[in-house]
Amino acid sequence: MKADRLLSILLLLQTRGRVPATELAERLEVSVRTIYRDVESLSAAGVPVFTERGRHGGINLLPGYRTDVTGLTADEARALFVLSAQGAHSDLGLDGALGSALRKVMAALPAPHRPAAERVSERILVDPARWLQNPQAGTGTGTGSGGGPDLGELQYAVFADRRLRLRYRHGGTPGPVDYTVDPYGLVSKASVWYLVADLRGEPRLFRADRVLAAETTEEVVRRRAGVALGEVWAALREQVERLPVELQARVRVRRGRLDMFLRFHGGRVTALPPEAGTGPAEEWVELAMTFPAAGAVRALLAFGAEVEVLAPPAVRRELARAAAEALRLYQD
Repeated sequence: MKADRLLSILLLLQTRGRVPATELAERLEVSVRTIYRDVESLSAAGVPVFTERGRHGGINLLPGYRTDVTGLTADEARALFVLSAQGAHSDLGLDGALGSALRKVMAALPAPHRPAAERVSERILVDPARWLQNPQAGTGTGTGSGGGPDLGELQYAVFADRRLRLRYRHGGTPGPVDYTVDPYGLVSKASVWYLVADLRGEPRLFRADRVLAAETTEEVVRRRAGVALGEVWAALREQVERLPVELQARVRVRRGRLDMFLRFHGGRVTALPPEAGTGPAEEWVELAMTFPAAGAVRALLAFGAEVEVLAPPAVRRELARAAAEALRLYQD
């Protein structure tokens, strides 16, 4: 509709300043001739709009003219622009409507709030779909730290364009690891937050609830030139979803060794059945675990008879073979 198009032109001019007619035509999917006719309509309606010819020309609003819709704080504006990330509006075919709505909001914002609002869509992505292969794939499964991650320091580094020091706990490792990374942004994937960053120039994905400590440095971030958050996230997501389906296993652990077991293998524990471990006299606690392959379960042999794999049968056979091989080495 022409009225919507006129409003879109007005809001784009308020937000951007001088805009070439060809760019307006491309964004609004009309001809350049139509844009010039719309400019004449705006002028006839009292909007102080004018055109400048030449190589660096374009369509302008008289300096100082704007439609004032105030009251939004900086944080409220940033919150609204999270909507421009991937989300349900794409599935509903509302991308165009969302873009139009955000242009209206952007034009209404006080000028000091605009840069922060624009950058939100460059630093935050929301991907509501579960992982193709495993809802918790990507950085290893695990019970997490509980209660959700504290994103404050991660978010600060992302928006301040500074390098970030992390103390990070990988699944299935005995202790934390220290990294200095170059963040691109934060992604919420199926309600789990991830930090997308480069580590020594290579893209990496860090689960926010595995970050034990974070410190923003004074060093300017060293992102790869011309690479944006969406591009890095798409590549990392593809890598994760190409991984094979992890092997599900059910094991039981002697209660007296449970703490030590979880210290070494807690990153692979996915569930503690509610009925298990509730009675003080119970000797065994059952756990659900995941492994990348059957051979990975051989690490459980370090606990000897303190740990037993209950299912599936293929995993039990794999452990039996590994135990037999070790026995042959020590037989006289």
